Amino acid sequence: MATTDKPFLSDVQELRRRARRHIEAGAVTESYRGDRETVIKLLNEALATEIVCVLRYKRHYFMAQGIHAEPIAAEFLQHANEEQGHADQIAERIIQLGGAPNFNPDGLLMRSHSEYVEGHTLIDMIKEDLVAERVAIDSYTEMIRYIGENDITTRRMLESILAVEEEHAEDLASFLADMDKDWKTRERTSG
Repeated sequence: MATTDKPFLSDVQELRRRARRHIEAGAVTESYRGDRETVIKLLNEALATEIVCVLRYKRHYFMAQGIHAEPIAAEFLQHANEEQGHADQIAERIIQLGGAPNFNPDGLLMRSHSEYVEGHTLIDMIKEDLVAERVAIDSYTEMIRYIGENDITTRRMLESILAVEEEHAEDLASFLADMDKDWKTRERTSG
């Protein structure tokens, strides 16, 4: 096997020198190619979106009623907890990038990509959560495309969150389909 004289990494001494320079920047080194201010702004919008989703899922968990409510309420609670985990991950990344996570309730809905719609029936709740998940899927997809190779850590975090949001959307779509089948069966047997 042939070896090459030039390593794929930068000169080790140069890496060490750059690591010592601007040490106060923490995880953000000179090799970071992203627009930090824009990435932090996008992440604060994602944070607001996750917080709104937590609040909506929690309300739906407590308000779910009806024959199908128990398993769906449990799913709402699980989704709320997972969305809270996403919010925590995003807040941590904002800090790593030298920003401040915006938890201020003033303007939360303005920063959020999703809306806070309560829904009055179980089906309404599922539909509103599904709409919010679809908004999150599109938002994260656009953020991932924007970030590209410029901030690999943020991109990977967002890709991981996106995968969970897609699972949530699939769960909710399955609940709607099951409830639709059940409703049609009841109409046939009662008519």
